Amino acid sequence: MATTDDGYLRFFPYDEPYDHQREAMATIYEALDEGRDVLFEGACGTGKTLASLVPALEHARETNKTVVITTNVHQQMRQFVEDARAITDHERLRAVVFRGKGSMCHIDVDYEECQALRDTTRELVDVETDIAELEQREGELLEAGQSGSSEAMEARNAVVDELRTLQEDLEDLETERSTCDHYYRNLTVDTTDFYAWLYDDVRTPDDVYEYAGDRGMCGYELLKEGMDGVDLVVCNYHHLLDPTIREQFFRWLGRDPEDVVAVFDEAHNVESAARDHARRTLTENTLDQALDELETSEDARAESAANVLETFRDALVETYEDSFGFGDREAVDDHWEDVTVANDDRKDDLTLAFFQHYTGPGFHEEVDRALDLGRELDAAYEEQFKEGELDTRKECQTLQAAAFLSSWLAESDEAGQYPVVSVRRDESTDEVYGRAELYTCIPEQVTSDLFEDLHAAILMSATVRPFDVTEDVVGLDDPVTMAYGNQFSEDRRRTYAVDGPALFSSARDDPETQRTIARTLEDVIRFTPGNTLVFCPSYSEAKRYHDMVAVSGTRYLDEPGKQARDLREAFTDDDGGVLFTSLWGTLGEGVSYDGDDARSVVVLGVPYPHLDDRMEAVQDAYATAFGDEDDDEAGWRYAVEIPTVRKTRQALGRVVRSPDDFGARILLDQRYTERAEMEMRDYAVRGSFPPEERREMVDIGPEKLKFALLNFYQDMDAYDGPPPKP
Repeated sequence: MATTDDGYLRFFPYDEPYDHQREAMATIYEALDEGRDVLFEGACGTGKTLASLVPALEHARETNKTVVITTNVHQQMRQFVEDARAITDHERLRAVVFRGKGSMCHIDVDYEECQALRDTTRELVDVETDIAELEQREGELLEAGQSGSSEAMEARNAVVDELRTLQEDLEDLETERSTCDHYYRNLTVDTTDFYAWLYDDVRTPDDVYEYAGDRGMCGYELLKEGMDGVDLVVCNYHHLLDPTIREQFFRWLGRDPEDVVAVFDEAHNVESAARDHARRTLTENTLDQALDELETSEDARAESAANVLETFRDALVETYEDSFGFGDREAVDDHWEDVTVANDDRKDDLTLAFFQHYTGPGFHEEVDRALDLGRELDAAYEEQFKEGELDTRKECQTLQAAAFLSSWLAESDEAGQYPVVSVRRDESTDEVYGRAELYTCIPEQVTSDLFEDLHAAILMSATVRPFDVTEDVVGLDDPVTMAYGNQFSEDRRRTYAVDGPALFSSARDDPETQRTIARTLEDVIRFTPGNTLVFCPSYSEAKRYHDMVAVSGTRYLDEPGKQARDLREAFTDDDGGVLFTSLWGTLGEGVSYDGDDARSVVVLGVPYPHLDDRMEAVQDAYATAFGDEDDDEAGWRYAVEIPTVRKTRQALGRVVRSPDDFGARILLDQRYTERAEMEMRDYAVRGSFPPEERREMVDIGPEKLKFALLNFYQDMDAYDGPPPKP
């Protein structure tokens, strides 16, 4: 461990940080001292996590705060655990790795049912505790009464009466109400050994689940109790980005938000993750269940609640049915497919259909009444479950439907909100059904309150630039910004911009274009001494070139909806293989390919995302929020081009992960070249890369790429035998 005048280096677990890490730590430490957020970009494999975590932990210790480090990438979660363990080997640290209830419950119940079981179990233990205390008191009073104290005997009689009542309550709880045996043991056994074990190292949720399960306890609840006042918590994005979960999370920490320093890894993903957590949906099935629920209710409000919900349900069905052309209904599969309902000059089609068909008193008042009824029904279900009248904790569909409808009517035409209707086919019934959704276009509407409430946040990534765009979309106010590029020697990497076909979507089916791309890929694979990664604009393009290229090594194909871990392991165990995948899949970031696991990486085309109605809505929202008269391309830049270039840069970062590593990165499309900046300016993307990355790009023709690779890998002395012949 380093021992210097820089106090925060007490948490640095290795001999000495690199110079770039030391500089970053000093900047972050100073920013945290001022309560300022930090946007921090560092190239893949250059120690960003420790550079962020070390000063954050020192600042938190000095000011009695907790550090929360969070990611949405499983591989990074494992890396955080390793880093935290390395730190605790040198400096005492209480750390908890937290995971949601869904994967830690030993009896497999949903959140609402778990909460009801938890409340009843605690009530049971409270009654048992009261009984034990009263029994002890009754014995003491009996002894005093036998010694001649009439006051003691009178007090004992009162205690006996109270005991009788509590024992009846206990009998009811034990025989008629549902409890959780695992949580019961949490409350009734000594947990000292568990917490000594927990804090002795950095335990994973799987470790906790196994430890608790072996002892018949609930690991999830033990973790929640163990988070109070710890130094470091490792968790998933949703614990901070979901407003409801966030409130509970801070309560479990025993901290107000201003006493938390949050470190967001892979921070370029915060934008899309926040958008996902903000979306609200209501399916046709939930509306049907709510109407069934109301039909059995004897409450006087049930009829009017049913009227307003049934009208919305019928409007939903009418909206998606009217959208179908010839053969469209038959083509619907088991994936949600959007139906366009938004209008530029009036309310959306679903709301208009609801207005057209609704009859009755003011619908806002009726929706409010439905909400009130839903809350009462939900409370009744919880009480019935606690009392043992229901075997499972029933969810109130009326409450869900009314809450969504209230939000839809109030917000569907607000700036940044995009109303959507989607359809899918139920595989079990083969019936088509619909869903209404409020889609939040601008993440800042979700995240700005969080960043304002926290003491400070560090957002780090290898691709967080341009800083001004990140500031805008997530709602940061005057953060400290810093970036260090790839700290490894330029001699050990090459970045080639291949002046081949520009792979516009309209050109991808051209046979000559396909032959040029396939031949170029074959050259890359043949002249790479190790594995090759090929990132394509889509899974269909990945399959196209997987099938077209003719190479001696094994060809691997990543397919949508299939587990990629086994594929990746098979690929990295190979030597001379090639893996084709989509840039928008799971293998483009948060995954390290060391050494021969991947020597060359190819990004094929400029892999823009599918430009559907949602993406256009995001573009429009960004253009309105961040554009001006002199910047009519703000929507495209913020919503499409910058996220695509970030994805591309992430893919390039899969190789050359350490000072001793080496590799080649190939951008296979004319739009990456310097020539495109002059000759096809409207389509060129080179200018969206950071300056130091642009300087490293070598423009080259597709026919010359194999010679460049041969020379580079010969310089690296990478070929085990004689190099391939050009």
